Amino acid sequence: MRSTHAAAELPVADAPEPVPPNALDTTGWTLLPALARRRWRSLLERQPEFLQYTTEFHNTLMLAQANRSLGIVTAGVGRNYYLENRDDLEREPSHLHIGAYPLPVEKIRALARHVHTILVLEDGYPYIERAIRGLLPSDVEVLGRETSHLPPDGELTPDTVRTALGLTSRIGLASPITVPDRPPQLCAGCPHTDSFTALHDALADLTKGVVTSDIGCYALGALPPLRAIETCVCMGASIGMAKGASDAGVRPVVPTIGDSTFLHSGIPPLIDAIAADTDMTVVILDNDVVAMTGAQPTVLPSSRLRAVLLGLGVPEAHCHVVSAHPKQHDANVALLRREIAHPGLSVVVAVRECVEALRMRKATAKQTTEVTA
Repeated sequence: MRSTHAAAELPVADAPEPVPPNALDTTGWTLLPALARRRWRSLLERQPEFLQYTTEFHNTLMLAQANRSLGIVTAGVGRNYYLENRDDLEREPSHLHIGAYPLPVEKIRALARHVHTILVLEDGYPYIERAIRGLLPSDVEVLGRETSHLPPDGELTPDTVRTALGLTSRIGLASPITVPDRPPQLCAGCPHTDSFTALHDALADLTKGVVTSDIGCYALGALPPLRAIETCVCMGASIGMAKGASDAGVRPVVPTIGDSTFLHSGIPPLIDAIAADTDMTVVILDNDVVAMTGAQPTVLPSSRLRAVLLGLGVPEAHCHVVSAHPKQHDANVALLRREIAHPGLSVVVAVRECVEALRMRKATAKQTTEVTA
């Protein structure tokens, strides 16, 4: 299992034998109000079973008999960062690790009876910290993000945990190292850069409108040096926000959305815009893959995207597929200007393969050739 900030090995069990459909009880699957109420009651009745399971197998408590002053509660990556610093403590504190919910109420109370102060190390929202305060008497001190023993925002790190534990800087790092800021950028040669550059030039002589955008690599277009987009809220929001802006009288309005995001959640708001012939120009940034999460293939290839748009009702005269390449810059700028000036809906699909996907494809082809040679 891998995420942006942590990795772990997980055992993979054999897949269970499929259950024959006629052996399944499906009476509770259609959540009409009467059934939903019964399912909720069933869930509440099973809570003791869930609590017993998580308490026995996932939520571990160690009470340090030689240290009754401090107890540590960890969750997720907080345990890793605590263990990295534990050996530098003069006395090992008691430790409760919460690896699954429901919260182990009795173990939390046992820890509180054993120590005077509890420090909660959890990443993100202080959910456990707040819950513990509601479970314990007011004379038990609970420390964490809300008491400023950890930063109230930002990621948990080994250094912030170290500070919360009252430890000084690590040996050899008496003064903090200042690392220059290195904001994320689009890859060198990314087709989105060429699309945004063409869009920037197309809008250069026009009254400032708004360029809405979406979730994907191209959200980095908000940063210098491009500064090409103004919004990025949630997946599929670009087209819906652009329609709302256009309906409110904003001109020009250009929503930008990736091909994968468009197929995932951009089609419904586009249908709304088609029905109203909204005055806006949709730019679909088609790099032929789901680039942001590892260059997986899209659910539909680029070659079928124009047919989808025409089938939805985009006017053929205002539905264009262009190459997002520097050699086509002037032609793309001219086309964007014409479509932005059109008093109705238009769609421009800017196509060029993701450079990282291209690199991976060439590497795979080379390995295949070497194996078969």
